[in-house]
Amino acid sequence: MIPDRVTLRTDRPPRPSDRLWNAGVETLSQDRLRELQWRRLGPQLRYVYDRSPYYRDRLDGAGVRPGDVRCWDDFARIPVLTKEDLRQAQDGSLERLGHPFGGITCAPRDAIVRVNATSGTTGTPTLYTLTAHDVAVVNEMHARKYWRAGVRPGNVVLQALSLSMFTGGLPLSQGIMHLGAAVVPVGVDGGARRVLEFCRLTRPDALVATPSFALHLVERCPGVLGVPLRELGIRWFFAAGEPGGSELAVRQALEEGLGARVFDHTGGGHAFHGITCHAHDGMHFVSGDHCVMELVTPGSRAPVALDDGAEGELVVTFLAWEGGPFLRMSFGDVVRVRTAPCPCGLPGLRFAIVGRADDMLLVKGVNLFPAAVHGVLAAFVPRVTGQFRIVLPRPGPRVDTPLRLRVEQGEGLARGAVPGLEAEIVEAMRSRLRVRPAIEWVPAGSLPRPEHKARWVEVEPGGAGS
Repeated sequence: MIPDRVTLRTDRPPRPSDRLWNAGVETLSQDRLRELQWRRLGPQLRYVYDRSPYYRDRLDGAGVRPGDVRCWDDFARIPVLTKEDLRQAQDGSLERLGHPFGGITCAPRDAIVRVNATSGTTGTPTLYTLTAHDVAVVNEMHARKYWRAGVRPGNVVLQALSLSMFTGGLPLSQGIMHLGAAVVPVGVDGGARRVLEFCRLTRPDALVATPSFALHLVERCPGVLGVPLRELGIRWFFAAGEPGGSELAVRQALEEGLGARVFDHTGGGHAFHGITCHAHDGMHFVSGDHCVMELVTPGSRAPVALDDGAEGELVVTFLAWEGGPFLRMSFGDVVRVRTAPCPCGLPGLRFAIVGRADDMLLVKGVNLFPAAVHGVLAAFVPRVTGQFRIVLPRPGPRVDTPLRLRVEQGEGLARGAVPGLEAEIVEAMRSRLRVRPAIEWVPAGSLPRPEHKARWVEVEPGGAGS
């Protein structure tokens, strides 16, 4: 038996020379981790059933009670939860109770110490409620990730992500402090100039930002500070908030522009967390003691076995979670898993985020994620800037051919070089993505630079639903 106390490190921090923050759980074999998950699943199911009328009605409606779940196949009978389900539960709570915490929230209101939210870009923000115990879990997971990468007490980490109620804002800052490092929570509201000025002032060892914003900082730094960004001494870059950090061409552009080791990582104010290692063969799933990870087929939600190379929509269930536990929740991310041994020697599942299910386009029967287009174009920098838009006459997912791309050409690219470059990009997209685009070229600097998550799809004015 694995004692539950090993899953949260509450004693002294590890020695700086230790490879892992919490070796007792981070080196568990997949079988032993699965044993721990199963032992925690039963109490978590009983907890949500007893404490949340919403979950109780949902389970009763599916004909599944906690005592009926005797194997993982039984567990898969529980319906998948979506953000729209959460919004409806939240709205129903506001209408019935006068507050939004009567949906999936299980802890009493006087035990809730933090409320995070989604960005709300597609509707009303969805609230996430945490108790002090849940905050401790999140802090533990952030410490595991950054410690693996090499961050230690005494290092300075500049956070250039949205600090508002975003789950990667305050929770990430608290996690960095829990590890013992210093955080500089600049955020992005002041734009690239403010971030760069604080880079010059605080000389951070590490930078956390979206890949697209980091490349924007590389582009702006010489004009703002008079020197390339790579000369400021940043040693680690942590990509967050959007796909791209695991794409080879994007990673190479980041490494060159920042002069730093690049890590792709995910996980904000909740229990699903992962980070790449030096092998860059997917993100190591570091929070399996507090989160069950499943894959399902988008649309049908049929289970997908976690075999090496399997791809599907990510579904997560939180374990030993008190505030607002997610039970078979889909954030809409499509991921690919790796189960083969990692060259770094650490055990466990690894995964790569392919894209978002609601961003996926269908181009003549081919599934296309905008992040994959970004990865192809990144290989052509500096002949292109890396900025682009997929231009649609109407919202997807179905796209008329040819796929229209608006692409910024690189600074100083000769006009006569454009036809040859266009042929190379079209061939690369045909070979890698099975799509032949029609490219519209625009001058460098003409497309808006993202400061939050990149928006690569643009619906023309007047398009249905735009």
